Amino acid sequence: MTIRALNSQASLSSAKPAGSSPWKRRSGLVIILTSALLIVLISAVQYYYTYRMIVLELEKNAERELTMKAILIKGTLSAIENALRDHSREVIQFANDPSAMYGVVQRLLRAQPNVVGAGIAFAPGYYSELDSLYEPWVYYRDGVADTLQLAGADHDYTRMEFYRGALSEGGVHWSAPYVDVKGGLGLITTTSLPIYDESGHAIAVLGVDVSLDWLGDTINYRHLYDSSFDILMTEDGRLIAAPSADEVRRADVESVVSMINDNSVARAPSESSVSTIIHYRTSDRHRARVFYAYMRGRPHWQIGVVCFDDEVFAMLNTIRWHIMLLTLLGMLLLGYIIYRSVRALNRLQQVSVEKALFSSELMVASKIQQQMLPELYPPFPERNDIDIFGTLHPAREVGGDLFDFFIRDEKLFFCIGDVSGKGVPSALLMAMTHALFRSVAAHESNPSRIMKSLNESSSANNESNMFVTLFIGVLDLPTGRLRYCNGGHDHPYVINGSSVVELPASANLPIGLFCDFDYQQQETRLSAGEILFLYTDGLTEARSPHKDLFGVASVRSSLLEIPVCDLTAEELLQQMSSRVRDFVGDAEQSDDLTMLAIRYTPTSERSLLHERLTLTNDVRDIDRLGSFIKSLSIRLCLERSLASNLRLALEEAVVNVMSYAYPKEAVGTVTIDANVFAPSGNSGFDSQHLCIKISDHGVAFDPTCADSADTSLSAEDRPIGGLGILLMRQLMDSINYEREDGLNILTLKKELTNNPIKTDDNENNN
Repeated sequence: MTIRALNSQASLSSAKPAGSSPWKRRSGLVIILTSALLIVLISAVQYYYTYRMIVLELEKNAERELTMKAILIKGTLSAIENALRDHSREVIQFANDPSAMYGVVQRLLRAQPNVVGAGIAFAPGYYSELDSLYEPWVYYRDGVADTLQLAGADHDYTRMEFYRGALSEGGVHWSAPYVDVKGGLGLITTTSLPIYDESGHAIAVLGVDVSLDWLGDTINYRHLYDSSFDILMTEDGRLIAAPSADEVRRADVESVVSMINDNSVARAPSESSVSTIIHYRTSDRHRARVFYAYMRGRPHWQIGVVCFDDEVFAMLNTIRWHIMLLTLLGMLLLGYIIYRSVRALNRLQQVSVEKALFSSELMVASKIQQQMLPELYPPFPERNDIDIFGTLHPAREVGGDLFDFFIRDEKLFFCIGDVSGKGVPSALLMAMTHALFRSVAAHESNPSRIMKSLNESSSANNESNMFVTLFIGVLDLPTGRLRYCNGGHDHPYVINGSSVVELPASANLPIGLFCDFDYQQQETRLSAGEILFLYTDGLTEARSPHKDLFGVASVRSSLLEIPVCDLTAEELLQQMSSRVRDFVGDAEQSDDLTMLAIRYTPTSERSLLHERLTLTNDVRDIDRLGSFIKSLSIRLCLERSLASNLRLALEEAVVNVMSYAYPKEAVGTVTIDANVFAPSGNSGFDSQHLCIKISDHGVAFDPTCADSADTSLSAEDRPIGGLGILLMRQLMDSINYEREDGLNILTLKKELTNNPIKTDDNENNN
């Protein structure tokens, strides 16, 4: 009975292959159809999220463009307002001489390129010897300034908007833009400012006619896309500036203006957008999006940008067709693979494929790992105060050593580390540590806090108990001040001439072991020409064919024997690598070998000019800063745009110090030192730079670590403070912060190669 049952089962087993072929074909077809459905679903989901990502990115870019264009416009308008305030003092100074007013107005007219006319409307009866209404006026006609007394029976300025609005607001008043029909000056707006005597009575209104022809070029300079265009409107919806008819059809511009004025078609801002958004179709049925928002302050104009979907989603549409084609090809390939798998796959082939795939992935991983390290040397060709070079030789395809460096705000951030273990796990931890260092050091200048942040991230869920020995340093390039933190790494050497000194380093733990460990920062100062030599234990533990170690003593003796003073950082590492190769010979490399050399080579400079201003921490004292900057700009013969940028950056920095450095109601000072430096031995007529140090005894705060303003937000919703950091970074060549002896020192630098100054020996000694 049992034997017959076994025979029956054997018969069934032998018969199954003959009848299983249709089943295999059906199962293969099911697999292909299921895979096709999954690929289509994946493609659809991918398309949807890619579409959303593009839309969100478009909204952010549109917000950024609106904000930056608004900043450009407000910068020009603010310069005009400042010019009014500056020349209002001249009106008060020469108020007793009515004939002198023409000179004041002419100087105001020359001070601003966009001002086409200017005048002073005095209070009725202010000059008893003249008519009741007196308005000296100067305007340009064919490039020549003409003067006239504009007031009269047909020109009663006391009834006009510029006069009444300025007196009503008690400050700068911007009139609604209008077309100058009589003068043929095009679209203009009048800006006016009331002038008061010592008793607080209004004696006159100083006004200028501002041409708005520059607005079109300003708002349509550079766009998100080639077909995009910007428009500018008044608060009540009248068009001020738009692209020319050669660039955009007038009908499209009028449609955009009409829809902006029609609130019923506007869409509320999304989570990533703060401007109002409108979707519409052009006259030729092209889809477009309009982003617009109101400018902050006065004048309260509206600015908008128009982007066309055809261009925004052009790449996405191309990718969609490619995905469809690739999906079809993938189905054909999948069917072929299934067909081949049914016929002739075996375990040996699978092992071969897996081994080849693993080898290929290791090669790709090795290439990716090498690309993470600095590759371009010299890394900072524009600088002559630092010479740096690093090398990494992994023992396997992928290694666990790392080094990195970059410069931010006149500080060199660098690190070198060694991950415990070898192979892929070490490489993954190395990549994570490298990325964390870049991310944290981008907004933190304290090495111990950088190390602590890396340790907390590495210790979280570290079930493998891997760790990283790490050395982090921050070198202040202007002063040579080196702050560092050592996380269980080999001590670096400081090389100065013929001496090689081990850098003292506290015995902190490697990162990744205990998340609550407090790392200690240390500090020293590098002198000109000194070299900092860092390495991993792959150097000291390099083995000869007889299993001898290279050792710490050999490292130090090699550094003493090499003529370091005559070599660059790269040549120093080449010499060290050569000595290690000679020692190791044909022996297999046992560990990753990494070296990093940093030579500090600051440029000796001499001072050509020094000016100092000390202010109280009262924002009402800021007017003295304006006078200081103006005097400095005149002395340095600065161009108008450079002087304006300098004033804007300094006012932002000083006002922030006045507002936040000292506790509320506390009295403190802010000192501004302005120096012009040139390299020693230089004639003094080129390569000059302006160095401004702003110092205070307030609470410690590093503005270079603070987040810059999010320009994707509108001017109304942007947090206070970040814009100042953004402006300082954009307007100055470099900024730097240091805290020394309880003193906050913020240094701003600007090259003056186009504005050289001449000084005698006495000035050079100031």
